[in-house]
Amino acid sequence: MKAFWDARYAEEAYAYGTEPNGWFAQQLATLPPGTMLLPAEGEGRNAVHAARMGWQVTAFDISAQGREKAMRLAARHGVHITYHVGALHEIGPLATGFDAIGFSFAHFPSAVRASLTTAIMQHLRPGGAVVFEAFAKEQLKYQPVHGSGGPQEAAMLYTVEEANAEFAGVDFHVLEEVEVQLNEGSYHQGLAKVVRGSGVKR
Repeated sequence: MKAFWDARYAEEAYAYGTEPNGWFAQQLATLPPGTMLLPAEGEGRNAVHAARMGWQVTAFDISAQGREKAMRLAARHGVHITYHVGALHEIGPLATGFDAIGFSFAHFPSAVRASLTTAIMQHLRPGGAVVFEAFAKEQLKYQPVHGSGGPQEAAMLYTVEEANAEFAGVDFHVLEEVEVQLNEGSYHQGLAKVVRGSGVKR
């Protein structure tokens, strides 16, 4: 997976654009700035947006190429982000007590997804915000028709029920499966089916 993402992020263009994910930006606008953790952050579009909104951002991703482009984007906008390269268990101890965690199309391998989500959520304080968006299992029907991206392995995709179970310690005020029109760089373009949510940790 590291080689795949390094190759994708080595392209000159930003694979998913430089603007934040729409759901992430919409939910962030409702929250007071604080500290934020962003796993699988890729080229930094959400991290930089959050930093511009006054958040103290810590991000991580397995791709060094992703970090390089994220840091360039941060410099372009004159903001600071902390960005680690590696999987969660490889990057050393992270702070706990983050005020928010944002998961934007953070599709982890099925064998480790639930345990990794649990481990990441341990870094969020009680009452902290969770913003989540990922491709739904139904996206498999949208990919060949609309070319709107996402993993091609059903086990890496979500249903509302799976997301609710995986984030068992979160009280979601929104958790839904919806059809959206994506316009995020070259790889998220067109009609898509996603599961998205917003809530707080108990």
